[in-house]
Amino acid sequence: MNNPQSSLPHVVIVGGGFGGLYAAKSLRNSPVKVTLIDKRNFHLFQPLLYQVATGSLSPADIASPLRVVLSKQKNAQVLLDKVVDIDSAAKKLIVQDGEDVNYDMLIIATGGSHHYFGNDQWQEDAPGLKTVEDALEMRRRIFTAFEAAEKEPDLAKRQALLTFVVVGGGPTGVELAGAIAEIAHKTVVEDFRDVDTTKAKVLLFEGMDRILPPYPETLSAKAQESLEKLGVEIKTKTLVTDISNQTVTFREGDKADTISANTILWAAGVKASFIGRVLNKTTGAELDRAGRVIVEPDLSIKGHPDIFVVGDLANFPHQGERPLPGVAPVAMQEGEYVAKLITKKLQGKTIKPFHYFDLGSMAVVGQNKAVADLGFAKMSGFFAWFIWVVAHIYYLIEFDNKLVVMIQWAWNYITLGRGARLITGKTALYAKTEVPNEAKENKVDKLQERELVKS
Repeated sequence: MNNPQSSLPHVVIVGGGFGGLYAAKSLRNSPVKVTLIDKRNFHLFQPLLYQVATGSLSPADIASPLRVVLSKQKNAQVLLDKVVDIDSAAKKLIVQDGEDVNYDMLIIATGGSHHYFGNDQWQEDAPGLKTVEDALEMRRRIFTAFEAAEKEPDLAKRQALLTFVVVGGGPTGVELAGAIAEIAHKTVVEDFRDVDTTKAKVLLFEGMDRILPPYPETLSAKAQESLEKLGVEIKTKTLVTDISNQTVTFREGDKADTISANTILWAAGVKASFIGRVLNKTTGAELDRAGRVIVEPDLSIKGHPDIFVVGDLANFPHQGERPLPGVAPVAMQEGEYVAKLITKKLQGKTIKPFHYFDLGSMAVVGQNKAVADLGFAKMSGFFAWFIWVVAHIYYLIEFDNKLVVMIQWAWNYITLGRGARLITGKTALYAKTEVPNEAKENKVDKLQERELVKS
């Protein structure tokens, strides 16, 4: 694992997301040995996961192998493993499959996962969107719903198959709802013969009084207007109280209601990685309600100046009234800052506390439609969408990914198509569609009759 002959300080980074990878790359010219540990062998560009889920891009378009990204960085090593515990007193990590890894300085960037607010049993019926597997499962459910509707004679069951519920009106929920509406009302309209996909219902549930709550009200209104033009039904001030058996139970004020939907997607909450609890146990680090580690102004843990937390796992409460949001630009800047701090520290120098430079926030609503809050300007429509496209291509890690995505988007823009509509996973049949026992028995009887005739 570690090189015993190396006299260089050992910086260990846990997590190959935006925070961890940007920290590793920023240490390329520093007199340190860098070890990046991740349970996945690739960096994933999460902001574009919804495009994998809705068939616009393939997983490889938005993922880069960590070894490839860091192959030319001679002071960096990549280990494929999972950190299960941290011994802060001995300065070592306990990993799942290998030997303990010693460190001089530690950067934790393990991100977060879905948060069902105490209702983890909903996960089977309403998957979230954090990993490639999540995106492929969503894609399977979305496109198989249309396939199942094509051969469903019962009108009520057909409508349930053509009903899509997205829970959560943040950027991910807005992007998913808009993309599904475009699929139903534009992309696949000519592909089916017995089902009218324009009859599909796309519902977006949000507990707050408007979608995109962190954005200015004017942009939230523009986003809602654009979604409604695409055919999305938006329900704000609406809380989901139960999800089971392809049914969503929700409450609007004092009124409770249900809706049948075979495809339910979760975009309502994020909780911190379990490493937050590990740090709380081993270092006494303070956690917020979502399990994020409350960090010092230099992103270190209080009382442990050699351990830093960046990205979605970090709660940075030292700038503004609210902690910094869990978005990619925050993680990138935090990773770069910690790398600079470590470099200066080795030189006996200090730097100012971390300060996030907000470049703005953007959310795409549909083809040619987006909203963007750039601080100095707020915009919506085509120009916002164009800025969103340029920004996302710019932040893709490798040049070949940028080229592939650029060509794919250009082609989709011209054809309104989604070329990555492959249905993969458990089965080609819709997982939640049950065949009545009587129908199964009839099929068995017919097969047996055919065998008797043949014999």
